[in-house]
Amino acid sequence: MSLLAGRTVVVSGVGPGLGHQVAAAVVRDGGNAVLGARTEANLAKSAAEIDPGGERTAYRRTDITDESQCEALAGLAVERFGRIDGVVHVAALDSYFGGLADADFVTWQSVLDVNLLGSLRMTRACLPSLKERGGSVVFIGTQSAVAAPSQVRQAAYAASKGALTSAMYSLARELGPDRIRVNTVLPGWMWGPPVQAYVRFAAQSEGLGEPEVLKRLTDRMALPELATDGDVADAAVFLVSDRARAITGQSLLVNAGELMR
Repeated sequence: MSLLAGRTVVVSGVGPGLGHQVAAAVVRDGGNAVLGARTEANLAKSAAEIDPGGERTAYRRTDITDESQCEALAGLAVERFGRIDGVVHVAALDSYFGGLADADFVTWQSVLDVNLLGSLRMTRACLPSLKERGGSVVFIGTQSAVAAPSQVRQAAYAASKGALTSAMYSLARELGPDRIRVNTVLPGWMWGPPVQAYVRFAAQSEGLGEPEVLKRLTDRMALPELATDGDVADAAVFLVSDRARAITGQSLLVNAGELMR
């Protein structure tokens, strides 16, 4: 039997990178994927690639800072497939860089509203269906929340994801009696559109070849190559599945061994 046969998973933040890979892995492993993101064109493109016949995907434009839109996405999952068995939170505001000295705290509030409160809004919208038969919530965090990278400063992003991981512990206790598991995947440097863009930018800025910039990253890993978006997606799908039925309140680093804890 397929890993997610008959299961329905809501995936927030579906674009060309990790969100798409998570949704694709859900369908590959026999499940139904309900896609949400702010850009409808990305949703339509992803759904068409994953499920050309449209039998096992549904999507709705969703801004997770809007509670009513979160409820509408959860409602679509129940309307179309009759249930919600898992939620994977990929949606994030990760484009703001800097540290404390140059911090714009208005922007910090926006980052927190999306990454922390938005994920909690989306989770709460899915709770009525999740409570019917149990299920799984998976937050996509970041290795930066537990070990700040030296290459870039992303203090707001790291703080928001660290807060989300802290919330995970409380949610795991609160929702455990309803057989709802709550876990976090912490990616490190993850080969996909954002890191590819970073490698291009660093190479152009420093007058280096892209392979040289990439080697600087991979030299930090225990394994000789970066984890990919697909590797992180597979970890998330594992945590959604019954193969992780006794795992809750845990953080899983997917980072090719750069940081070991």
